[in-house]
Amino acid sequence: EAIRATIFADGGERQPLVAGPPADVPAADHPAARAERAGAPSEVIRLPRTDSEGARWTEAARHGEELLRAGRVAAILVAGGQGTRLGFSHPKGVLAIGPVSGCSLYQLLAEQLLARSRRAGATIPYYVMTSDSTHGETVAFFEAHRYFGLDRSAVKFFRQGNMPAVAATTGQLLMADKSSLCLAPDGHGGLLSALCREGLVDDMRDRGVEHLYYHQVDNPTAIVCDPAFLGWHVAAGSEMTTKVVGKRSWDERMGVVVSVDGRTQIIEYSDLPEGVAQKTTDDGELYHWAGSMAIHAFDRQFLERLIADDLSLPFHVARKAVSCIDDDGKPVEPAEPNACKFERFIFDALPHARRALVVEADRAREFNPVKNAEGDDSPATARAALVRLASEWLRAAGVDIPAGATVEIGPLFALDADEAAERIRGGRLVERRVCLG
Repeated sequence: EAIRATIFADGGERQPLVAGPPADVPAADHPAARAERAGAPSEVIRLPRTDSEGARWTEAARHGEELLRAGRVAAILVAGGQGTRLGFSHPKGVLAIGPVSGCSLYQLLAEQLLARSRRAGATIPYYVMTSDSTHGETVAFFEAHRYFGLDRSAVKFFRQGNMPAVAATTGQLLMADKSSLCLAPDGHGGLLSALCREGLVDDMRDRGVEHLYYHQVDNPTAIVCDPAFLGWHVAAGSEMTTKVVGKRSWDERMGVVVSVDGRTQIIEYSDLPEGVAQKTTDDGELYHWAGSMAIHAFDRQFLERLIADDLSLPFHVARKAVSCIDDDGKPVEPAEPNACKFERFIFDALPHARRALVVEADRAREFNPVKNAEGDDSPATARAALVRLASEWLRAAGVDIPAGATVEIGPLFALDADEAAERIRGGRLVERRVCLG
Protein backbone atom coordinates (compact mmCIF):
# COMPACT_ATOMS: atom_id res chain seq x y z
CA GLU A 1 0.00 0.00 0.00
CA ALA A 2 1.09 3.53 -0.64
CA ILE A 3 2.06 5.37 2.52
CA ARG A 4 1.35 9.07 2.50
CA ALA A 5 3.55 11.42 4.52
CA THR A 6 2.45 14.99 5.12
CA ILE A 7 4.91 17.82 4.48
CA PHE A 8 3.96 21.22 5.84
CA ALA A 9 4.91 23.95 3.40
CA ASP A 10 4.96 27.70 4.07
CA GLY A 11 1.54 28.94 5.03
CA GLY A 12 0.48 25.60 6.49
CA GLU A 13 -0.43 24.03 3.13
CA ARG A 14 -0.27 20.20 3.21
CA GLN A 15 1.41 18.48 0.30
CA PRO A 16 1.48 14.69 0.04
CA LEU A 17 4.64 12.70 -0.48
CA VAL A 18 3.97 9.14 -1.66
CA ALA A 19 6.38 6.28 -0.98
CA GLY A 20 5.85 2.87 -2.52
CA PRO A 21 3.78 2.22 -5.64
CA PRO A 22 1.73 5.34 -6.40
CA ALA A 23 -1.84 5.03 -7.57
CA ASP A 24 -0.95 5.31 -11.27
CA VAL A 25 1.59 2.46 -11.27
CA PRO A 26 0.23 -0.48 -13.30
CA ALA A 27 -0.80 -3.44 -11.19
CA ALA A 28 1.76 -5.62 -13.01
CA ASP A 29 4.58 -3.47 -11.62
CA HIS A 30 3.62 -3.82 -7.96
CA PRO A 31 6.12 -5.94 -5.97
CA ALA A 32 3.74 -8.86 -5.34
CA ALA A 33 2.78 -9.03 -9.01
CA ARG A 34 6.41 -9.00 -10.11
CA ALA A 35 7.20 -11.73 -7.61
CA GLU A 36 4.42 -13.93 -8.99
CA ARG A 37 5.96 -13.95 -12.47
CA ALA A 38 9.60 -14.06 -11.35
CA GLY A 39 11.79 -16.83 -12.69
CA ALA A 40 15.27 -18.04 -11.88
CA PRO A 41 18.07 -15.62 -12.84
CA SER A 42 18.99 -16.18 -16.47
CA GLU A 43 22.78 -15.72 -16.36
CA VAL A 44 24.27 -17.61 -13.41
CA ILE A 45 27.75 -18.93 -12.80
CA ARG A 46 27.30 -21.86 -10.41
CA LEU A 47 30.00 -23.22 -8.12
CA PRO A 48 32.31 -25.64 -9.95
CA ARG A 49 31.26 -29.27 -9.80
CA THR A 50 33.64 -30.79 -12.35
CA ASP A 51 37.32 -30.43 -13.21
CA SER A 52 36.49 -28.50 -16.37
CA GLU A 53 34.30 -26.09 -14.43
CA GLY A 54 37.07 -25.72 -11.86
CA ALA A 55 39.48 -24.82 -14.65
CA ARG A 56 37.12 -22.06 -15.81
CA TRP A 57 37.01 -20.65 -12.27
CA THR A 58 40.81 -20.70 -12.14
CA GLU A 59 40.93 -18.78 -15.41
CA ALA A 60 38.42 -16.25 -14.08
CA ALA A 61 40.59 -15.74 -10.99
CA ARG A 62 43.67 -15.24 -13.17
CA HIS A 63 41.83 -12.58 -15.17
CA GLY A 64 40.68 -10.86 -11.96
CA GLU A 65 44.24 -10.81 -10.64
CA GLU A 66 45.36 -9.11 -13.85
CA LEU A 67 42.76 -6.39 -13.28
CA LEU A 68 44.04 -5.86 -9.73
CA ARG A 69 47.67 -5.71 -10.85
CA ALA A 70 46.73 -3.12 -13.47
CA GLY A 71 45.18 -0.88 -10.82
CA ARG A 72 41.76 -1.01 -12.46
CA VAL A 73 39.81 -2.06 -9.34
CA ALA A 74 38.60 -0.18 -6.26
CA ALA A 75 36.47 -1.30 -3.31
CA ILE A 76 33.40 0.30 -1.78
CA LEU A 77 32.59 -0.44 1.86
CA VAL A 78 29.09 0.36 3.14
CA ALA A 79 29.42 1.19 6.84
CA GLY A 80 26.54 3.45 7.77
CA GLY A 81 24.91 1.21 10.34
CA GLN A 82 25.13 1.26 14.12
CA GLY A 83 25.28 -1.97 16.08
CA THR A 84 21.92 -1.25 17.71
CA ARG A 85 20.49 -4.73 17.15
CA LEU A 86 23.64 -6.14 18.73
CA GLY A 87 23.27 -4.01 21.84
CA PHE A 88 26.33 -2.07 20.66
CA SER A 89 26.15 1.73 20.60
CA HIS A 90 28.95 2.32 18.09
CA PRO A 91 29.45 1.84 14.34
CA LYS A 92 29.11 -1.85 13.60
CA GLY A 93 32.59 -1.88 12.02
CA VAL A 94 34.14 -1.16 15.44
CA LEU A 95 32.76 -4.43 16.85
CA ALA A 96 35.48 -6.83 18.02
CA ILE A 97 35.10 -9.99 15.94
CA GLY A 98 38.51 -11.75 15.91
CA PRO A 99 38.08 -14.97 17.94
CA VAL A 100 41.65 -14.74 19.29
CA SER A 101 42.97 -11.29 18.39
CA GLY A 102 39.78 -9.41 19.19
CA CYS A 103 40.30 -7.36 16.03
CA SER A 104 37.39 -5.30 14.72
CA LEU A 105 35.33 -5.84 11.60
CA TYR A 106 37.00 -2.74 10.15
CA GLN A 107 40.46 -4.18 10.77
CA LEU A 108 39.64 -7.59 9.34
CA LEU A 109 38.24 -6.12 6.12
CA ALA A 110 40.87 -3.38 5.74
CA GLU A 111 43.70 -5.88 6.23
CA GLN A 112 42.15 -8.08 3.56
CA LEU A 113 42.30 -5.15 1.18
CA LEU A 114 45.89 -4.40 2.22
CA ALA A 115 46.94 -8.01 1.69
CA ARG A 116 45.21 -8.06 -1.69
CA SER A 117 47.00 -4.83 -2.68
CA ARG A 118 50.37 -6.27 -1.66
CA ARG A 119 49.73 -9.44 -3.61
CA ALA A 120 48.74 -7.42 -6.69
CA GLY A 121 51.58 -4.93 -6.32
CA ALA A 122 49.10 -2.07 -6.80
CA THR A 123 47.10 0.20 -4.52
CA ILE A 124 43.39 -0.63 -4.30
CA PRO A 125 41.45 2.52 -3.34
CA TYR A 126 38.86 2.14 -0.57
CA TYR A 127 35.68 4.25 -0.65
CA VAL A 128 33.98 3.99 2.74
CA MET A 129 30.36 5.16 2.93
CA THR A 130 29.31 6.20 6.42
CA SER A 131 26.27 7.95 7.85
CA ASP A 132 25.87 10.94 10.13
CA SER A 133 25.77 8.58 13.12
CA THR A 134 28.92 6.62 12.18
CA HIS A 135 31.10 9.06 10.25
CA GLY A 136 33.04 10.78 13.04
CA GLU A 137 33.74 7.66 15.04
CA THR A 138 34.68 5.66 11.94
CA VAL A 139 37.20 8.24 10.73
CA ALA A 140 38.64 8.53 14.24
CA PHE A 141 38.91 4.73 14.50
CA PHE A 142 40.81 4.46 11.21
CA GLU A 143 43.10 7.30 12.27
CA ALA A 144 43.75 5.76 15.68
CA HIS A 145 44.75 2.50 13.97
CA ARG A 146 46.85 4.24 11.30
CA TYR A 147 44.39 3.17 8.64
CA PHE A 148 45.35 -0.45 9.33
CA GLY A 149 48.36 -0.03 7.04
CA LEU A 150 46.39 1.22 4.04
CA ASP A 151 47.57 4.20 2.00
CA ARG A 152 45.70 7.10 3.63
CA SER A 153 45.48 9.01 0.36
CA ALA A 154 43.58 6.08 -1.17
CA VAL A 155 40.94 5.83 1.59
CA LYS A 156 38.00 8.16 1.00
CA PHE A 157 35.20 8.55 3.56
CA PHE A 158 31.85 9.93 2.44
CA ARG A 159 28.40 10.15 4.01
CA GLN A 160 25.12 8.85 2.70
CA GLY A 161 22.11 11.17 2.76
CA ASN A 162 19.11 11.28 5.09
CA MET A 163 15.34 11.08 4.79
CA PRO A 164 12.72 12.22 7.31
CA ALA A 165 10.80 9.62 9.31
CA VAL A 166 7.00 9.86 9.46
CA ALA A 167 4.40 8.59 11.90
CA ALA A 168 3.12 5.19 10.80
CA THR A 169 -0.48 5.99 11.73
CA THR A 170 -0.89 9.61 10.57
CA GLY A 171 1.86 10.10 8.00
CA GLN A 172 3.00 13.30 9.72
CA LEU A 173 6.66 14.17 9.94
CA LEU A 174 8.19 13.21 13.29
CA MET A 175 10.17 15.79 15.24
CA ALA A 176 13.39 15.01 17.11
CA ASP A 177 12.93 18.22 19.07
CA LYS A 178 10.99 21.44 18.55
CA SER A 179 13.34 22.67 15.83
CA SER A 180 14.52 19.57 13.96
CA LEU A 181 13.05 16.60 12.13
CA CYS A 182 13.70 12.94 12.88
CA LEU A 183 16.11 11.92 10.13
CA ALA A 184 17.38 8.50 9.14
CA PRO A 185 19.99 7.33 6.59
CA ASP A 186 18.55 6.93 3.10
CA GLY A 187 19.82 3.36 2.62
CA HIS A 188 22.70 1.95 0.63
CA GLY A 189 20.90 3.08 -2.51
CA GLY A 190 21.97 6.57 -1.50
CA LEU A 191 25.40 5.55 -2.77
CA LEU A 192 24.87 7.12 -6.20
CA SER A 193 24.00 10.60 -5.00
CA ALA A 194 26.64 10.46 -2.24
CA LEU A 195 29.44 9.53 -4.66
CA CYS A 196 28.34 12.30 -7.01
CA ARG A 197 28.03 14.87 -4.23
CA GLU A 198 31.56 14.17 -2.97
CA GLY A 199 33.15 14.09 -6.45
CA LEU A 200 34.33 10.53 -5.94
CA VAL A 201 33.34 9.24 -9.37
CA ASP A 202 35.80 11.80 -10.76
CA ASP A 203 38.37 10.51 -8.27
CA MET A 204 37.85 6.96 -9.52
CA ARG A 205 38.25 8.06 -13.14
CA ASP A 206 41.42 10.01 -12.33
CA ARG A 207 42.90 6.92 -10.68
CA GLY A 208 42.12 4.72 -13.70
CA VAL A 209 39.56 2.66 -11.78
CA GLU A 210 37.17 0.85 -14.11
CA HIS A 211 35.56 -1.75 -11.83
CA LEU A 212 34.26 -1.58 -8.28
CA TYR A 213 33.87 -4.31 -5.68
CA TYR A 214 31.01 -3.41 -3.30
CA HIS A 215 30.51 -5.03 0.11
CA GLN A 216 29.01 -4.34 3.51
CA VAL A 217 30.77 -4.10 6.84
CA ASP A 218 28.91 -6.91 8.63
CA ASN A 219 30.37 -9.94 6.81
CA PRO A 220 33.86 -10.78 8.11
CA THR A 221 34.34 -13.74 5.75
CA ALA A 222 33.59 -11.84 2.54
CA ILE A 223 36.46 -12.25 0.07
CA VAL A 224 37.31 -8.59 -0.50
CA CYS A 225 38.07 -7.91 -4.19
CA ASP A 226 37.64 -11.61 -4.94
CA PRO A 227 39.66 -12.17 -8.16
CA ALA A 228 37.37 -14.91 -9.52
CA PHE A 229 34.26 -12.78 -8.97
CA LEU A 230 35.89 -9.82 -10.72
CA GLY A 231 37.12 -12.05 -13.51
CA TRP A 232 33.66 -13.45 -14.21
CA HIS A 233 32.22 -9.93 -14.11
CA VAL A 234 34.58 -8.62 -16.79
CA ALA A 235 34.59 -11.75 -18.94
CA ALA A 236 30.79 -11.62 -19.21
CA GLY A 237 30.74 -7.93 -20.13
CA SER A 238 28.45 -7.40 -17.12
CA GLU A 239 27.69 -3.89 -15.89
CA MET A 240 26.54 -5.13 -12.49
CA THR A 241 27.31 -8.56 -11.06
CA THR A 242 25.83 -9.99 -7.86
CA LYS A 243 27.05 -12.74 -5.53
CA VAL A 244 24.48 -15.17 -4.19
CA VAL A 245 24.30 -18.15 -1.85
CA GLY A 246 21.71 -20.86 -1.45
CA LYS A 247 19.02 -19.89 1.05
CA ARG A 248 18.79 -22.02 4.20
CA SER A 249 15.00 -22.07 4.03
CA TRP A 250 12.16 -20.42 2.16
CA ASP A 251 11.49 -18.00 5.02
CA GLU A 252 15.08 -16.83 5.54
CA ARG A 253 15.09 -13.05 5.69
CA MET A 254 17.21 -12.23 2.66
CA GLY A 255 16.45 -10.87 -0.78
CA VAL A 256 16.36 -13.27 -3.72
CA VAL A 257 17.88 -12.71 -7.14
CA VAL A 258 15.38 -13.43 -9.91
CA SER A 259 14.57 -12.63 -13.50
CA VAL A 260 11.41 -10.65 -14.24
CA ASP A 261 10.45 -9.82 -17.82
CA GLY A 262 13.97 -10.64 -18.96
CA ARG A 263 15.66 -8.40 -16.39
CA THR A 264 17.76 -9.55 -13.45
CA GLN A 265 16.62 -8.00 -10.19
CA ILE A 266 16.38 -8.59 -6.45
CA ILE A 267 13.10 -8.97 -4.60
CA GLU A 268 13.20 -8.19 -0.90
CA TYR A 269 11.98 -11.00 1.36
CA SER A 270 9.23 -8.70 2.63
CA ASP A 271 7.90 -8.33 -0.94
CA LEU A 272 7.94 -12.08 -1.66
CA PRO A 273 4.51 -13.67 -1.08
CA GLU A 274 4.69 -16.80 1.06
CA GLY A 275 3.38 -19.05 -1.70
CA VAL A 276 6.05 -17.79 -4.11
CA ALA A 277 8.82 -18.13 -1.52
CA GLN A 278 7.81 -21.76 -0.83
CA LYS A 279 7.79 -22.76 -4.50
CA THR A 280 10.05 -25.75 -5.28
CA THR A 281 11.46 -27.47 -8.36
CA ASP A 282 10.64 -31.02 -9.43
CA ASP A 283 13.67 -32.12 -7.38
CA GLY A 284 12.23 -30.54 -4.24
CA GLU A 285 14.76 -27.68 -4.19
CA LEU A 286 13.76 -24.08 -3.58
CA TYR A 287 12.86 -22.44 -6.88
CA HIS A 288 13.94 -19.03 -5.59
CA TRP A 289 17.18 -20.26 -4.03
CA ALA A 290 19.56 -17.42 -4.88
CA GLY A 291 19.89 -15.32 -1.75
CA SER A 292 21.67 -12.00 -2.17
CA MET A 293 24.89 -11.54 -0.16
CA ALA A 294 24.86 -7.74 -0.69
CA ILE A 295 28.10 -8.10 -2.66
CA HIS A 296 28.25 -6.59 -6.14
CA ALA A 297 30.70 -5.64 -8.85
CA PHE A 298 29.98 -2.48 -10.85
CA ASP A 299 31.44 -0.97 -13.95
CA ARG A 300 32.34 2.62 -13.16
CA GLN A 301 30.82 3.73 -16.45
CA PHE A 302 27.53 2.10 -15.44
CA LEU A 303 27.42 4.19 -12.28
CA GLU A 304 28.26 7.28 -14.32
CA ARG A 305 25.38 6.55 -16.68
CA LEU A 306 22.94 6.11 -13.81
CA ILE A 307 24.03 9.43 -12.32
CA ALA A 308 24.00 11.24 -15.68
CA ASP A 309 20.48 9.96 -16.40
CA ASP A 310 19.44 11.28 -12.98
CA LEU A 311 18.17 7.84 -12.08
CA SER A 312 16.19 8.02 -8.87
CA LEU A 313 16.07 4.60 -7.25
CA PRO A 314 12.70 3.89 -5.63
CA PHE A 315 12.16 4.29 -1.92
CA HIS A 316 11.25 1.28 0.21
CA VAL A 317 9.34 1.65 3.45
CA ALA A 318 10.53 0.13 6.74
CA ARG A 319 8.52 0.30 9.98
CA LYS A 320 10.81 1.14 12.90
CA ALA A 321 10.72 2.38 16.49
CA VAL A 322 11.90 6.00 16.36
CA SER A 323 12.49 8.27 19.33
CA CYS A 324 10.72 11.60 18.88
CA ILE A 325 8.63 14.20 20.71
CA ASP A 326 4.85 14.32 20.90
CA ASP A 327 2.56 17.26 20.12
CA ASP A 328 3.29 18.70 23.56
CA GLY A 329 7.04 18.50 23.04
CA LYS A 330 7.50 15.59 25.46
CA PRO A 331 10.03 12.83 24.60
CA VAL A 332 8.60 9.57 23.25
CA GLU A 333 10.59 6.32 23.47
CA PRO A 334 8.41 3.75 21.67
CA ALA A 335 8.66 0.08 22.53
CA GLU A 336 7.05 -0.90 19.21
CA PRO A 337 7.49 0.46 15.66
CA ASN A 338 5.83 3.86 15.47
CA ALA A 339 7.37 5.26 12.29
CA CYS A 340 8.07 4.68 8.65
CA LYS A 341 11.59 5.18 7.36
CA PHE A 342 12.38 5.51 3.67
CA GLU A 343 15.39 3.76 2.17
CA ARG A 344 16.82 3.22 -1.27
CA PHE A 345 18.54 -0.07 -2.13
CA ILE A 346 21.49 -0.18 -4.50
CA PHE A 347 20.29 -3.47 -5.93
CA ASP A 348 17.41 -1.61 -7.59
CA ALA A 349 20.00 -0.52 -10.15
CA LEU A 350 20.16 -4.13 -11.44
CA PRO A 351 17.28 -3.89 -13.96
CA HIS A 352 18.99 -0.87 -15.52
CA ALA A 353 22.13 -2.83 -16.40
CA ARG A 354 22.43 -3.73 -20.06
CA ARG A 355 23.87 -7.03 -18.91
CA ALA A 356 23.83 -8.42 -15.38
CA LEU A 357 25.53 -11.56 -14.10
CA VAL A 358 24.92 -13.68 -11.00
CA VAL A 359 27.78 -15.65 -9.39
CA GLU A 360 27.23 -18.33 -6.76
CA ALA A 361 29.45 -18.43 -3.68
CA ASP A 362 30.20 -21.10 -1.08
CA ARG A 363 28.00 -20.05 1.83
CA ALA A 364 30.09 -21.64 4.56
CA ARG A 365 33.22 -19.93 3.25
CA GLU A 366 31.91 -16.49 2.32
CA PHE A 367 28.66 -15.62 4.09
CA ASN A 368 28.78 -15.39 7.87
CA PRO A 369 27.22 -12.00 8.60
CA VAL A 370 26.76 -10.27 11.93
CA LYS A 371 23.14 -9.15 12.11
CA ASN A 372 21.64 -10.46 15.36
CA ALA A 373 22.75 -10.32 18.98
CA GLU A 374 22.24 -14.07 19.44
CA GLY A 375 21.41 -17.17 17.41
CA ASP A 376 21.94 -17.31 13.65
CA ASP A 377 24.05 -14.61 12.03
CA SER A 378 25.39 -13.34 15.33
CA PRO A 379 28.90 -12.44 16.54
CA ALA A 380 29.18 -15.94 18.00
CA THR A 381 28.44 -17.67 14.69
CA ALA A 382 30.77 -15.31 12.80
CA ARG A 383 33.63 -16.02 15.21
CA ALA A 384 32.93 -19.75 14.97
CA ALA A 385 33.15 -19.47 11.17
CA LEU A 386 36.51 -17.70 11.40
CA VAL A 387 37.81 -20.47 13.69
CA ARG A 388 36.44 -23.16 11.36
CA LEU A 389 38.07 -21.62 8.29
CA ALA A 390 41.43 -21.18 10.03
CA SER A 391 41.29 -24.77 11.27
CA GLU A 392 40.53 -26.08 7.79
CA TRP A 393 43.41 -24.13 6.26
CA LEU A 394 45.87 -25.25 8.93
CA ARG A 395 44.90 -28.90 8.68
CA ALA A 396 45.20 -28.73 4.90
CA ALA A 397 48.73 -27.39 5.46
CA GLY A 398 49.58 -30.39 7.63
CA VAL A 399 49.19 -28.79 11.04
CA ASP A 400 47.97 -31.05 13.83
CA ILE A 401 45.43 -28.97 15.75
CA PRO A 402 44.24 -30.07 19.20
CA ALA A 403 40.53 -30.70 19.54
CA GLY A 404 38.68 -27.58 20.62
CA ALA A 405 41.57 -25.25 19.74
CA THR A 406 40.55 -21.67 18.97
CA VAL A 407 42.61 -20.52 16.02
CA GLU A 408 42.56 -17.42 13.88
CA ILE A 409 44.47 -16.58 10.70
CA GLY A 410 44.79 -12.89 9.96
CA PRO A 411 44.58 -11.68 6.34
CA LEU A 412 48.17 -10.39 6.50
CA PHE A 413 49.33 -13.96 7.13
CA ALA A 414 47.18 -15.62 4.48
CA LEU A 415 44.20 -14.74 2.30
CA ASP A 416 43.30 -18.33 1.47
CA ALA A 417 44.19 -21.97 2.09
CA ASP A 418 46.83 -22.06 -0.65
CA GLU A 419 48.68 -19.08 0.79
CA ALA A 420 48.45 -20.56 4.29
CA ALA A 421 50.05 -23.78 2.99
CA GLU A 422 52.86 -21.75 1.42
CA ARG A 423 53.54 -20.03 4.75
CA ILE A 424 53.45 -23.22 6.83
CA ARG A 425 55.74 -26.17 6.49
CA GLY A 426 53.93 -28.61 8.72
CA GLY A 427 54.22 -28.69 12.48
CA ARG A 428 52.00 -29.02 15.49
CA LEU A 429 50.04 -26.36 17.34
CA VAL A 430 50.13 -27.10 21.04
CA GLU A 431 48.24 -24.04 22.34
CA ARG A 432 44.49 -24.14 22.47
CA ARG A 433 44.25 -20.50 21.37
CA VAL A 434 46.47 -19.52 18.46
CA CYS A 435 46.54 -16.44 16.26
CA LEU A 436 48.61 -16.22 13.08
CA GLY A 437 49.10 -12.96 11.25
